[in-house]
Amino acid sequence: MRERDIRSVAGLAGEAGTVLISLVRDMHLGIAGRVFSAVGPVSKPTQVVHDAISATVYRAVDGGIRGATHGGGALAGRLCGHDGDSPLESRPKIRATAAVLNGLYGHQLAAHSNGFAPTMHIRHDDEVVPLTADALTAAYPAATGRVVVFLHGLFLTELSWWRRPRTGDDERSYGERLRQDLDYTPIYLRYNTGLHVSDNGQSLAGLLHRMTDLWPVPVDDIVLVGHSMGGLVARSGCYYGKQQHHPWTERLRHVVCLGSPHLGADVEKGVNAASWALEQLRETRGISKFLNRRSVGIKDLRYGACVEDDWRGHDPDELLRDRCTEVPFLAGVTYHFVATTATPAAVGLLLGDHLVRPGSASGAGKHRIIPFEPSHGLTLVGTHHLDLLNHPKIHAKLHEWLGQRSTPKMPSPA
Repeated sequence: MRERDIRSVAGLAGEAGTVLISLVRDMHLGIAGRVFSAVGPVSKPTQVVHDAISATVYRAVDGGIRGATHGGGALAGRLCGHDGDSPLESRPKIRATAAVLNGLYGHQLAAHSNGFAPTMHIRHDDEVVPLTADALTAAYPAATGRVVVFLHGLFLTELSWWRRPRTGDDERSYGERLRQDLDYTPIYLRYNTGLHVSDNGQSLAGLLHRMTDLWPVPVDDIVLVGHSMGGLVARSGCYYGKQQHHPWTERLRHVVCLGSPHLGADVEKGVNAASWALEQLRETRGISKFLNRRSVGIKDLRYGACVEDDWRGHDPDELLRDRCTEVPFLAGVTYHFVATTATPAAVGLLLGDHLVRPGSASGAGKHRIIPFEPSHGLTLVGTHHLDLLNHPKIHAKLHEWLGQRSTPKMPSPA
């Protein structure tokens, strides 16, 4: 195991210890506070001493665990680490676990510079492709001037695009098919889904700016395809790329959002409501704080936050308040959506694919409307959220949409 990996695992252990200690401490103080309140004012001196001692003990335990894991990881890395070993994350189960941890607590892992918290980067053949002209030429020796960039969703990595379809005999990924059918070069990105969507959007804008400058051949057409959270990151990247006057935005032709919660995800709304309710009682306040430690990336999915103005300066745990601003579509770019319903008829319209309702995926809300043209969308029936990663009907639509060399001008946002 590499020294860096050993340090990262130790860092994860320290983070887990802090989360557990915080939960125990908050529940302890909540229950104790209820008891002291029941006894009355006479218990106040005892409560002050109790709270002071408890705070000191928990702080010492937390510091001890963090120090032990950090120091132990550093020592174990020096003694047992072998930099020639393959990365720990190359193992499928470790990679999948790291993706889930990043989705849950990725902003905290990034703040502590944990090795399992990735910065946005290009992957090819399960390897990092540095943003240099030589590296891009070596990774894409048959590069074309048409590129399609794939952005995975929450808890996933770029390897999710190779999911085996539940229907049809063709197991090729969208990227493989588009390469063979329409001469697109597929680019797969990996990013930390626990960060703010706006942070990943800014990273995407910068990455595409550098990549198109260094690409082996002139880039004529760019397409962004995002699954779930990836669709929000794509829209965010377009916004920041235009704000920064990046030339790649003039070469962008299509943005395809597969099951993206443009108007929010009900699961995150439910967790927000539950944590608020638990906050109202001392005994359950610790559980509320535990739930509220979830990543800022997840919290952005509550209402589909794409830019900094949607969250900066606001309480991230306020109860069900939509502060999202409308991010305009880029002129001359065609935006597409794919929505799904796990069951037919009215039940499917209500529940969607168990994660994202059709109205959210298509941007059709009562108070907010994302200006997708219905003719540029697709709604599937009887499919699950992950089926969108490889589905024959979606590929047929991608072939139809991306095969059009010219694109109509988008209407002004409502």
